[in-house]
Amino acid sequence: MSDLLLVDTNVLIDYSRDYSAAVEYLESLETPPLVSAITVAELYGGVREGSERKALDELVKRLTVIQISGEIAEAGGLYRRDYFKSHGVGLADAIIAASAESVNATMVTLNKKHFPMLSTVIVPYVKT
Repeated sequence: MSDLLLVDTNVLIDYSRDYSAAVEYLESLETPPLVSAITVAELYGGVREGSERKALDELVKRLTVIQISGEIAEAGGLYRRDYFKSHGVGLADAIIAASAESVNATMVTLNKKHFPMLSTVIVPYVKT
């Protein structure tokens, strides 16, 4: 397993909403996690202006963002093609997976089924 962790959107949404398991998990990490630029876009796509936006701005500043290169875009497109029918993998998750793979990071998500192409996936907590 890699020392690098790439965190999925759902974990960061929980963190931004002060969900205790997400806060505990992310704050226990010794090094700041990575995120895909797609995750940043998803987070900003749902943010409200005002204090919520300011909090998101501060969170994103603390993360290392993996930019989408041509190689990541290609790999993500192929993942989507190969796993859409069998697993329902959408383009965003396919690109996030390719981002993790591009830096040999372990994927951290609440939806392991969205990342069947990756051999190392951590589900840090289960919501009840």
